[in-house]
Amino acid sequence: MNPGLPSPPTLGDITAAAARIAGRVRRTPLLTAGPVRTHVAASRLVLKLENLQITGSFKARGAGNAVALLEQATLAQPRLSGGVVTASGGNHGLAVAYAAAAAGVPATIFLPGSVPQAKRDRFAEWGATTHIHGQVWDDAWAAAAAHAAQTGQTLLHPFADPAVIAGQGTVGLEIMDDLPDVDTILVAIGGGGLMAGVALAAHARRPGVRLIGVEPTGAATLHNSLAAGRPVVLDRIDTAAGTLAPRATDPLNFGIIQAHVDRIVLVTDTDMRDAARWLWSEHGIGTELAGAAAVAAVLTGAYCPAPGEVVCAIVCGTGTDGF
Repeated sequence: MNPGLPSPPTLGDITAAAARIAGRVRRTPLLTAGPVRTHVAASRLVLKLENLQITGSFKARGAGNAVALLEQATLAQPRLSGGVVTASGGNHGLAVAYAAAAAGVPATIFLPGSVPQAKRDRFAEWGATTHIHGQVWDDAWAAAAAHAAQTGQTLLHPFADPAVIAGQGTVGLEIMDDLPDVDTILVAIGGGGLMAGVALAAHARRPGVRLIGVEPTGAATLHNSLAAGRPVVLDRIDTAAGTLAPRATDPLNFGIIQAHVDRIVLVTDTDMRDAARWLWSEHGIGTELAGAAAVAAVLTGAYCPAPGEVVCAIVCGTGTDGF
């Protein structure tokens, strides 16, 4: 890792995060994807149902850990009392709104215009203030950072914060506890916080576990960065999966993924939509496009498991845009 970067979370940090957010998030179940009407390439495909998480995605884990650490650091007197601000493609913002409501502080969320209206409407349920800025996450993040500088609100990064990564890593701990014979974990990638956290947790427990990232063809941020050997900025985003669509990752996430992830495969929006419909018709699981990305990699053959391989695909978020 770069000496100028924050240190990546350790297994101890992730374990502490699990204890810290216990009772604030759900321990989500595993579901074996079978029997099914349509063939699945893996001899055993297991789904980690983070779509059942509070606020609808795994993001509640990272946001909950970050806000809890701010509380413990006594930033509530006076900084956190002014509230928190972030930018989100939707799921992280909802998670921050929830964590802030639980802490009794205001939350301000900047969203790109691409966030579906149905998701925007949910922020009011948690008492958050929202602003629409730009068309991609990067635009909204710039506005959130400027807002934090002007108001003194605490700025929370959705994926390049060690506390957020540690919180997301609790997904990996649960998979390793509940599915000890897992060979491969498939993880959808947006900015890379979930991928980084799961990879750190899984490899700390069992170094031989294979980690495969999944990105949209229209937002191949980490795929292209790994090919270049450094973080790159995409010229444009061309995917309807807004929660998987930053134009750039962060050096912290890139370094973790470069060190721990075997490879990143790409799926199209059509692939994700087909996978979302498959999850609904075969299992009654309602997910957004991003939530179906890991399953799409198996259904399309973007990732082909070996005979007898045990594969866990994280269904990372709920929503209606997969239908």
